Parts: sequence; structure tokens; C-alpha cells
Amino acid sequence: MKGISTEVIKERVLLVGVVRLEQTEEQVLEYLEELAFLTETAGGIPIKKFVQKIEFLNPRTYIGAGKLIEIEQYIKVHEIDLVIFDDELSPSQLRNIERQLECRILDRTNLILDIFAGRAKTAYAKTQVELAQYQYLLPRLTRMWTHLERQQGGIGLRGPGETEIETDRRIIRDKISRLKHQLERIDRQMATQRKNRSKMVRVALVGYTNVGKSTLMNLLSKSDVFAENKLFATLDTTVRKVVIGNLPFLLSDTVGFIRKLPHSLIEAFKSTLDEVRESDILLHVVDISHRNFEDQIDIVSQTLAEIGAVHKPTYVIFNKIDLYRYVIKEKDDLTPSTKENCTLEDLKKTWMAKSNKHSIFISAMTKENVDELKTMLYNKVKEIYITRYPYDKFLF
Repeated sequence: MKGISTEVIKERVLLVGVVRLEQTEEQVLEYLEELAFLTETAGGIPIKKFVQKIEFLNPRTYIGAGKLIEIEQYIKVHEIDLVIFDDELSPSQLRNIERQLECRILDRTNLILDIFAGRAKTAYAKTQVELAQYQYLLPRLTRMWTHLERQQGGIGLRGPGETEIETDRRIIRDKISRLKHQLERIDRQMATQRKNRSKMVRVALVGYTNVGKSTLMNLLSKSDVFAENKLFATLDTTVRKVVIGNLPFLLSDTVGFIRKLPHSLIEAFKSTLDEVRESDILLHVVDISHRNFEDQIDIVSQTLAEIGAVHKPTYVIFNKIDLYRYVIKEKDDLTPSTKENCTLEDLKKTWMAKSNKHSIFISAMTKENVDELKTMLYNKVKEIYITRYPYDKFLF
């Protein structure tokens, strides 16, 4: 007798993006590459990308009727399970597109929420994600039936003439209220924990998702924080005590940022991001090998501004210089400096170094130039300790 297969069948996915007036097709294709990575992280298989140049978004179906028919025909021929749009769709757009394509539809926000739900391990992270999911679901309940603890409605609790949808909405609003109270209680506990750590200098790692923050955390703290080549490997803030020379400080690894990070997630992860707001130093880690790292720098800076942390002392850590080079070649005067053969000294002379007053180039994986990073951290942490405790000789 053959055993039952436990292999998970991965969904076949189409990706859809639009080129607006202020964008180029190349940019949108790069955005869809990130959407494909998100899809793979969620467990799907990206099959094809559809792009439409459009001046005004269709209020009913987001994209034009002709492009929708093209996608519909492709779905029928290639047995597609899911279509994901690289923007947030309105409830009516989701319904209209799903009705025409006869296929499951997700938008970017729903996809990110799904990844967060799969990555959440602790009760706190699960509560944060659940709150964001219900806030996203509430305005999208039309034509959906109740699966949400119907037995809790109870005899006498349903209002006169209350419809199925109204019941669903009431259940979800009750859940949102309970989750908010639950998070407020945990937030107070975490605030107390941070207050107890306030005597030590605190350093936070920030950056776009998958730039190597957790790898750098493991290197500096000699710990074993989960690090993987997938988006949002870290959801819970991890805090470790680090000692460089004779100076101890606290280093925290936080959730990664991303383009169009749903506002509901920023709100739900407020307490997690408080670790960033209350830090003394921010290490903004950048994946220099990524072709859009300049855009990623801007997105992280915008998110830091949103959470009120943009004025913190910040050092830009250009990581993955080993991948940036690809191959190190011997140079002579006739060989122009390129991505393939540049040295560490060449990198320090680039616009990246000059435009960032405090910047360091490293490889967390190969440990190249990490000593310079440690020296910088030692000097900065010592400076803060001396300023904060001028009469305490401490350890130096």
C-alpha cells in the first residue's frame, strides 16, 4: 500500500502591475520581480507577469477591459490558481476582477499579510498580524459568509433583521477590539522591559527586508538569530547584549521594511518599532548588491520618518560587498573601476560613501571590514556613555 503524500502542492500564480505616467516599464518590471520574490516566500510559483501602461486606473477592475480578457484567456489555458496585483485593490475591484477571471485574487497587501502570518512565531507577533488581517478584512466582507466563531453570536445577541454580513462585521469588530486591548497590555509590558534596559546604550539594526540584518546580528552578538534568504525572516524584535572591547551595549534586530508596507502592519507593529524609536544609534543596513538599493534606502528613510526615528544618529552599513564585486580582478591603469573589480578603497571613494557622512562597507557573510564597523561602534558607544554618565568611570 502506497503512503499518502504530504507534499504541499504549490499554487501557480500570475503577477499583474501597471505603468503609470510617473513610472517606466523597467521600474514596474523590477517591482514585479520583488512581487515574485514575495510570492515565492509565501509558497507560490510565479508563472507569468502582465504589465499594462495606463493613464487612469479603472475604478471597477483596476486594469483595462482588454488586458483583463487577455489574463482571463491565459488562466484558462495554463491552469492558473491565483492572480496577485502589485497594489492594494478596493473591495469592489477585488469582487469584480474575481467574478470575471473566476480565479482567486490577492493584492500586494493581502500577500504581505499572509507572509507575516506564516512567519509569526511568538504569541505577540501572531496577535499583531491577526489584528492587521482583521483590519484589512473588515471592509472586504461583502459576498462572504461567516466562518468566524458563529457560535459566539448566541440567541438574543443578534439584532432585529441583522443580515449575515452585519453579523460578520460585528464579530470582526469585537475581535479587533479584543486584539487591540491585548496588544496594549503587551505594549505596556514591553515598555517596562525597555525602561529597565535604559541604562545601557541601545543600537538598532534597520533596513529593507533581506539585506542581511540577522546575519550581521549573529556576527556582532555571537548568537544564532534565524537568518534565511527569504523576505521577513525576522518579525519579532531580537535583543542581544554585545561587548566590543570592554564596552557592553544592547543590539536589536527589527522587522524589515519594504515598498508599500501596509499601514495596518506599521500600526500593529508599533511596539516592535518602538525599539527603533528609543534606540541611541541606528545601523541602516543596505544590500549594496541589489540593483535597486538606492530606492530601498529612500523607502527605509521614509518609513523611519513615519515612525518618528529619522533624526536618530544613523550609520549606513553597505553590506554584501562580496556579492557586489562578483569577481575580483587584478587592476592596472588601463582597467576602469567597475562593479566587478572594485576594491574596498574604491568603494570608499564612490558617491555612496561621499553622500553618507557615516558609512561603512562590509560583508557580514565573509566578515570583510567588520573590524572597522566594530571600531566605529566602540567609539560611538563610548562617546554616549561618557556624555550620559560623565562621573562614572565605567569600564574605560
